Amino acid sequence: MARRFSASYQSEPVSSLASWARNLAVFSVVAVLVSILIVRFGFLEMKPALATFFGALACAGLSILLSFAAFAAIWQNGSRGMSRILLALLISAVVLAYPAYLALQYRKLPPIYDITTDPIDPPRFDVLARLRPRGTSEYAGLYSAELQRKAYPDVEPLNVSVSPKEAYDTAMASITRRKWRIVVDRPPLLPRREGHIEAVARTPIMGFPDDISIRVRPGEDGARIDMRSASRYGRHDFGTNATRIKALLDDIDDRISAATEEKAEKPVAKPPKPAKPPLPTAKGAPPAKKPIDRPSG
Repeated sequence: MARRFSASYQSEPVSSLASWARNLAVFSVVAVLVSILIVRFGFLEMKPALATFFGALACAGLSILLSFAAFAAIWQNGSRGMSRILLALLISAVVLAYPAYLALQYRKLPPIYDITTDPIDPPRFDVLARLRPRGTSEYAGLYSAELQRKAYPDVEPLNVSVSPKEAYDTAMASITRRKWRIVVDRPPLLPRREGHIEAVARTPIMGFPDDISIRVRPGEDGARIDMRSASRYGRHDFGTNATRIKALLDDIDDRISAATEEKAEKPVAKPPKPAKPPLPTAKGAPPAKKPIDRPSG
């Protein structure tokens, strides 16, 4: 009976809705990969890349709807295609997972894209100002600063108890480890010139460029490090810039603390004791000889 049931089931036609759902899901993956390549390698402008990406999301959503419709059709007429439905649902869920997370961040976080540790006097963009869209090089102002303070109260300057040059070198080491593209590298020169770094980072998935400016100044007991991170495109950063600032400053602080502890634990070599000078002798008298022990008897 099992063989005849299997044979009769295999003879049933495959649901066309299930096939369409699977094909749309596969197409959405291809479209997402194409949009990522367009952004990362600069093949086209940003608008075609975003259009391709949102088109891929629409295909993934349509694939889910067709999957439910195919399941209802299979339940009614007994046709085949459940494996295609499950594959379509899995692929579409993977494609839509990260955009769904960004949608939650969009509702949760304020619509700002320029974050800094010093809203009153933020680090400036010099070279990167030429690459940014018009009107986005200057900081957004006090309204944006108030939104930032409410959403990210822990974004603050980093004060370290080392010289500005040491703080600057540590910041450069942390940036290099992250493989950001450095466009300005100007170390501090006391007493007047402050250290200045400009770099470009990429968002994890799409690879959108974000511009970074870091300033190192002398502080009360060492140095003060301020940082600014701004999205080049869009008016909402979904929390990316604040997370980047906190991660980099924490890394710099950990590196400086580890180096300071290592210096404190390193033993200091004691200078050798000076040799004792020979005892003075009478003028013209031969030096006293040591007594020779003679055997008794």
